[in-house]
Amino acid sequence: MRVFNEIGFNNLRGDLFGGMTAAIIALPMALAFGVASGAGPEAGLYGAVLVGLFAALFGSTPTLISEPTGPMTVVMTAVIANLIATNPEQGMAMAFTVVMLAGLFQILFGVLRLGHYVTMMPYTVISGFMTGIGIILIILQIGPFLGHVPPPGGVLGTLQSLPQLLADVYPGETILAIGTFLLLVFFPKRIARLLPPQLIALVAGSLVSVWLLGDLDLRRIGEIPTGLPQLQMPVFSADQWTIMLVDAVVLAVLGSIDALLTSVIAENMTRKQSDSNKDLVGQGVGNLMAGAFGGIPGAGATMGTVVNIQAGGRTALSGLTRAGLLMAVVLWAADLTAHIPLAVLAGIAMKVGMDIIDWSFLKRAHRVSLKAAGIMYGVIALTVFVDLITAVVIGVFIANLLTIERMSKLQSEAIKTIGDSHSGELTQDEQLLLQRNKGDILIFALGGPLMFGVAKAISRQYAVLNQHQVLIVDFSEVPTIGVSSSLALEKMILEDLEAGRPVFLVGLSDEVRARLSRLGLLQRVPADHIVATRQEALEKANALLGNNSGDAVITPQNAGAAV
Repeated sequence: MRVFNEIGFNNLRGDLFGGMTAAIIALPMALAFGVASGAGPEAGLYGAVLVGLFAALFGSTPTLISEPTGPMTVVMTAVIANLIATNPEQGMAMAFTVVMLAGLFQILFGVLRLGHYVTMMPYTVISGFMTGIGIILIILQIGPFLGHVPPPGGVLGTLQSLPQLLADVYPGETILAIGTFLLLVFFPKRIARLLPPQLIALVAGSLVSVWLLGDLDLRRIGEIPTGLPQLQMPVFSADQWTIMLVDAVVLAVLGSIDALLTSVIAENMTRKQSDSNKDLVGQGVGNLMAGAFGGIPGAGATMGTVVNIQAGGRTALSGLTRAGLLMAVVLWAADLTAHIPLAVLAGIAMKVGMDIIDWSFLKRAHRVSLKAAGIMYGVIALTVFVDLITAVVIGVFIANLLTIERMSKLQSEAIKTIGDSHSGELTQDEQLLLQRNKGDILIFALGGPLMFGVAKAISRQYAVLNQHQVLIVDFSEVPTIGVSSSLALEKMILEDLEAGRPVFLVGLSDEVRARLSRLGLLQRVPADHIVATRQEALEKANALLGNNSGDAVITPQNAGAAV
């Protein structure tokens, strides 16, 4: 496996322009997310530089742009608020330790090759928790939007403080926030392809605040320290260790999902496949370094990635260029942010929250499936009012139960018993062979992968089987078989064998044969009764019953003796 990402110089102009465009978009978003998280604008910049730099170096998707995102900021906000509330002196340092742990978990996910499984999540759950995160981000921006410091207590605290916030609106900041939000909403799409609306909003809002609202006492970012960020040593608290680990897992899982979904978008746009496990390692290294130097966590950012590709970026050089330009801001131009009003950043963050909400699926989820809509709304409620992990676990559990129920129903319908020669499932030759035995041969036909949900259907079918002297179990259309289903079939087959009724097994795939062999079932069935085709089984069954000429029928005792 290649250690570094694909860094090429054959597309130099496109990569440089893509990286520069992505950096212009990243600057206002990083400042907004840093302020929104509670860690400060410099933490947003550090996160944008470090996550982007190391994810570009060690990832696998060449055009993926990684930086602080809305979903990661929402979780980081809760982490910071919780840890500072319980440990005011060390809370912020502990929060950055959580970011480091999240990076380590992501590296572990990649090493264990879990990348393929991270995104194997029902769309209803993904849509639900992303929409929930968007709603949380909007609610958390209500305070800054109205000119106030965010109330303590997260979502519930903000909602409880809403009457007071509305009664004490600060007009100057609210006008700036609303103006910023409306500018982003109604910004012409044709111009947005050339000039990032977030940067225009940042510059325009800052100029308006200085020239037109200069007499008002507006809250501003202030000067950001220039120079390299200081190394943050991990800080642990025995009392908070469990909470920190859970928070780290939440950040790691969310960041992995966010990054890999964005990676899929990049693959579709560039027609270039990547290694999801290597992408997880790159994301993990980026978040580990971000936490180590006081940056907020990040993930693959859809907006930055799409803009990078559209501007010509094709290799990881674009991501490195973006990180280098942002580093230049951190080192030499951070003081230029001093006059940016916090209300402008609140307007930008509010628009991000609106964009995260899955409006498209919300409008039609109830038409697609009432059950799917129920799962999505449940995940939204749990995400907003409980926590993300609970929402995802419960959502995935319920969605999987419903999927298992549907699959079991379909698979159960594929289980058929054929006892007469008029069945449309048989060929003409098979119908003739079955007709000779006068109802003594029963075919138990199975179809599709036999998972544990089918075991009950197998038992029910066998309980009402017609009287028969020979049983043919047809596995021709069964690619795989689960433990529960194989045990149900074993019980059925052994009951017939113990009653002296011959059993034929037809069309065993390698996987099915291996499973039945490990159960010891194949050793109980005569080798010449394990055949390739249903017709061969019918011919041998007729021979056992003495019906080759269609004249004689042996008794059950004789059939048992034949075994």
